[in-house]
Parts: sequence; C-alpha cells; structure tokens
Amino acid sequence: VQLQASGGGSVQIGSSLRLTCVGSGRSFSEYAMGWFRQAPGKERESVASIPWRGGIGAYADSVKGRFTISRDNAKSTVYLQMNSLKPEDTAVYYCAAATRRRVGLAPSSYYDYWGQGTLVTVSS
Repeated sequence: VQLQASGGGSVQIGSSLRLTCVGSGRSFSEYAMGWFRQAPGKERESVASIPWRGGIGAYADSVKGRFTISRDNAKSTVYLQMNSLKPEDTAVYYCAAATRRRVGLAPSSYYDYWGQGTLVTVSS
C-alpha cells in the first residue's frame, strides 16, 4: 500500500490542524493505521493508532485529550485531528500502516508501510 500524508502547516499555539493520509491498494481496510512524529534531533515516536475497523484509538500521553485519530475505510483515509497545539508538537508527522488489525501504541518496527512526512510547526 502507498500512503500520502498532507495537512501540515505553520500555526500558532492553541490552533488546530487536521492531517490526512490517503492510502492506495485494496488492503487498506485490513490494516491498523498509525501516526508518528519526529522532531529535530529526536527519535520518531508513536502519536496515535487505530485498529482496522476504526473505533477507539491509542494515544501517546503527550497528546491524549488533544489529538483524535479516525479513519474512513471507504475513502482509504486516516485522519489526525490536532487541537490545542503546543510548540512541543512541532515535528514532521508520518502516517504508517501495519499488516495487523490492531497494534496499540506500538513502535515503528510494527509498521510495514510509510507515507512521506508532513511538517507541523507550532509557534507563539
């Protein structure tokens, strides 16, 4: 499956953004999906994931209550709604697909396919 992420940008503290990741291929609906981020000089970290059928996502503690992951399998799309953005959310965000139906907040090694990153910059 190929993944295309979009929706990043430069925003101010407290703003919202919605990231979108569109997948190609018939198997999208069978994969758990996740969002990761990588800030300059830091390792890539898991932000959120969602099981193959959607439903309740798993979130990093740093984003709980502010970010929401969702998916629309009919559109082969996964979203990350980011609210109340903080400067520490600044990073390149990546979407990823795992050939498993659910992975929880798993590390990057659990994922098999990656989209290109989209940059989110939060400033005061």
